[in-house]
Amino acid sequence: VRMLAEARARNEVKITIESELLEIVRLERALERTFGLQQALVAPLTDPKADPIPAIAAKTGMFLSDAMKSGMRVGVGWGVTLFNTLPFISAKSLTDFSVISLLGGVGVARRVNPAEFAWRFAQIFQGDGYLMPTPAVVDSVETKIALVERCGLQEIFAMADALDAVLLSVGGIASATTFSRGGFLKEADREALLARGAVGDLLFHFYDRKGDLVDHPVNSHVMSVDVDRLRKAPIRILTSGGEEKTDALLGAMHLIAPTILITDEESARRMLAAHGAPR
Repeated sequence: VRMLAEARARNEVKITIESELLEIVRLERALERTFGLQQALVAPLTDPKADPIPAIAAKTGMFLSDAMKSGMRVGVGWGVTLFNTLPFISAKSLTDFSVISLLGGVGVARRVNPAEFAWRFAQIFQGDGYLMPTPAVVDSVETKIALVERCGLQEIFAMADALDAVLLSVGGIASATTFSRGGFLKEADREALLARGAVGDLLFHFYDRKGDLVDHPVNSHVMSVDVDRLRKAPIRILTSGGEEKTDALLGAMHLIAPTILITDEESARRMLAAHGAPR
């Protein structure tokens, strides 16, 4: 305690904290300049090797607490990062607030099921939730068309044409352990996608480093709102991080062109370094 008091008296503690905060701000501004973002939010890490999800989730939850307003129609994705934001969002009652799940259900990964996240997110703001009662991936284009036409999904897709905001995360495919996507995709799918240049997915839309969708059947069999509809939303929030997602994040900058990016400081540095951007 005595040593801390002496350090504080010499302003050493203050200088260290201010230096760390300044570095975070520098990263945020560099991301905004490099990727044309309206806003970048970077979560600091206590350890560069730490799991970034808790820090990103906390940063995202605090942002969403202020960003969600009455009258908004918000489309939401799924994933561990998004699910972990829920405890950090301040509950409040909004009027005429709607949440639309942008992806069909994932039966195996119940805790991070798209429907579960959308419903709980809507509850936090006492809004209405609209779910897509289908599997995330079906066996054919014909099945997809039949489900849309015969199961009342036209309303969901119509609502997706007039979203005020989308809240999304990306998934990487470098690791087999993180790839299964609730049991719908197999190792053979991962290998085929990698061979076609895929670096990640957004709502099961698999894309390459340039943000182009890859040529693989899953991209036409997925029961999710298409990217063109997502890009119509004026507010596009992307929250993700982690070493295995660097290329997925870089591709998503082209694919979805987020207006707001929320990530951790190490992911921010990797993105900037990979892009060759000064910070």
